[in-house]
Amino acid sequence: MSGAVLVAIAATVGNLLQGWDNATIAGAVLYIKKEFDLETAPTMEGLIVAMSLIGATLITTCSGPISDNIGRRPMMIISSICFFISALVMLWSPNVYVLLLGRLLDGFGSGLAVTLVPLYISETAPTEIRGLLNTLPQFTGSGGMFVAYCMVFVMSLMENPSWRLMLGILLVPSIIYFGLTIFFLPESPRWLVSKGRMNEAKKVLQRLRGREDVSAEMALLVEGLGVGGDTSIEEYLIEPDSGLTEDHDPMVVKDQIKLYGSEVGRSWVARPVTGQSMLGLASRQGSLQSPSVPLMDPLVTLFGSVHEKLPEQGSMRSVIFPTFGSMFSMGGKEPRNEEWDEENVHVDDDDDYAGDDDYADDGDDDENLRSPLISRQATGIDKAMVAPASGSMFSMKPSGLIQGSEASGIGGGWQLAWKWSEREGPDGKKEGGFKRLYLHQEGDAGSKRGSLMSLPGGDVVGETEYVKAAALVSQPALYSMEILDQRPIGPAMVHPSQASAKESIWRELKEPGVRRALVVGVGIQILQQFCGINGVLYFIPQILEHAGVGVLLSHIGIGASSASLLISALTTLLMLPAIAVAMRLMDIAGRRSLLLTTIPVLFISLVALILGNVIKMNANAQAVISTVSVVLYFCFFVMGFGPIPNILCAEIFPTKIRGVCIAICALTFWICDIIVTDTLPVMLQAVGLSGVFGFYAVISVISWVFIFLKVPETKGMPLEVITEFFALGARQASDDKN
Repeated sequence: MSGAVLVAIAATVGNLLQGWDNATIAGAVLYIKKEFDLETAPTMEGLIVAMSLIGATLITTCSGPISDNIGRRPMMIISSICFFISALVMLWSPNVYVLLLGRLLDGFGSGLAVTLVPLYISETAPTEIRGLLNTLPQFTGSGGMFVAYCMVFVMSLMENPSWRLMLGILLVPSIIYFGLTIFFLPESPRWLVSKGRMNEAKKVLQRLRGREDVSAEMALLVEGLGVGGDTSIEEYLIEPDSGLTEDHDPMVVKDQIKLYGSEVGRSWVARPVTGQSMLGLASRQGSLQSPSVPLMDPLVTLFGSVHEKLPEQGSMRSVIFPTFGSMFSMGGKEPRNEEWDEENVHVDDDDDYAGDDDYADDGDDDENLRSPLISRQATGIDKAMVAPASGSMFSMKPSGLIQGSEASGIGGGWQLAWKWSEREGPDGKKEGGFKRLYLHQEGDAGSKRGSLMSLPGGDVVGETEYVKAAALVSQPALYSMEILDQRPIGPAMVHPSQASAKESIWRELKEPGVRRALVVGVGIQILQQFCGINGVLYFIPQILEHAGVGVLLSHIGIGASSASLLISALTTLLMLPAIAVAMRLMDIAGRRSLLLTTIPVLFISLVALILGNVIKMNANAQAVISTVSVVLYFCFFVMGFGPIPNILCAEIFPTKIRGVCIAICALTFWICDIIVTDTLPVMLQAVGLSGVFGFYAVISVISWVFIFLKVPETKGMPLEVITEFFALGARQASDDKN
């Protein structure tokens, strides 16, 4: 996965530039005030700092829709250009108004970086390390702040420090960022798939994953273009195929779904579970109507059930689940070579595939898993297949069995499959349709002896290992009635992007799942900002100066301003190992757990700051308490509330409108940032440090309650499965309410 890691590191250079700007303006404003006589004009001082935020807000309002239209990579190129031009303008700056223009352009670059880098990383990172890679923006941003604070501190020791040089040095890293975006960063494969550019997406995925076989993930990206309607949770037991036929027990074989392995002659079967269930995921379906905690969003419980019974290594998971995602069998006619790309999609009116009727006549095995994405002509009794992990999904060699590799599935223990089912229509004619299954293992391998579950047909004699699996079942993107009405040659020949492009953005935003996700995304962005982190960061030198931190370093001849800058640099240095810990835990403990664990420490550190300023004590003691509290606040903030809101916002929205939704969340972020930053100098004068930190402490308590009740755990889940969960839970809750 080194390809995905290197791409993520390169993309986060934009966040390094943003952190660099935050630190340099925090130090440079001390000297800007003196040159332009702003000591008695706190409003103008706040405007100089906030102008970058205004620019970020303005660019954010249009960045999402534009990135959905032209791509993520072009927008990051524009971001690097904005940083470069702003550095030139600030280096020149003959007066405060030109400086404001430079800060505005700098805000354009920061806004694009903050909005698009988490989105880009989420769309390119493997599921298993998505949280780790999406914590990199926080790490590089803090690293940029540390380097910039060190630079500003050294300059502050000069006889005549130049704030223009402090701000203008941004020119150097912006050139590096521009080169990386032009020559190294690829376009997001999810965006390419959404535009029907399948060949390009496949090549990018091969580069990111470091392997030729990316078929399963390609199938997942296509399915992500449609969030299924009428989603339900079904349960299965997956076990080695014992060769049962109708001669043994018709009730056992009736609903059997067959899966094929990478070894010739080896296969497994999936049986639907009836009766009382012990599956963690499916047993929580009822919690949508009856949440276990009052006021808790049932989606929190539903998401949490996925992580309740994680399988242990060395169980049947290593025997079945890592391999059956790459297994399928093909019978009857040989599949054609299909290079599915927007340049060569064509319709052949004489095609021998006529649509649904062909499937209806293929036999009685109407419950077999089928893949419209892989073959349009699979016939006979062996029609069960799931997303392959070998060869090309759109160009396969004609063979009875495609050999698979160990890397399969769609990440996080999830598997993607399709199911064909038939029913009798009103006119007595058979009609059928595809169902998409996101399968997830529930617990370890077990034994059917003892009958832990009620299976159709009763127990099978003997002892057999099985894997418990729950499935999110819904309509696939490849089977759209709107598409079939226009192109009756069958779903496999019409790319879902054609249907998704016709959907109105506002109609998509009104979907219950999207609305519920927006509540989570917007809410957590508001609370993050009103915890005060950006206001504290921008004005940390002044805050520490008010706290008397200069006393600590006065005996070695360092002035108060330089001392506060040095302490700021040391603070950001201490933040780096804290972020490294968060990177390690993000995909282990999870996003929700980190938030619920770190926010109480924020509250405690804020209370300590209040007490340190209310209780009278000597200057040294007050300086030590203030410094330690600020360091604790920053370190635990960057472990949780710093990176996780952007990570969550990049995960919980559908592919089709992800850019728009993230722009809405980012716009909320910047508006709240402007409010906090612009009002902080006034608040410091009006209520002092104690009042400011008291307000932030109250917000931290509200934040913890909101996260506990509303924010679900998304670790280890493919993006497409996350959006499916939101659609399922929100739709059922809406139906119950109505």
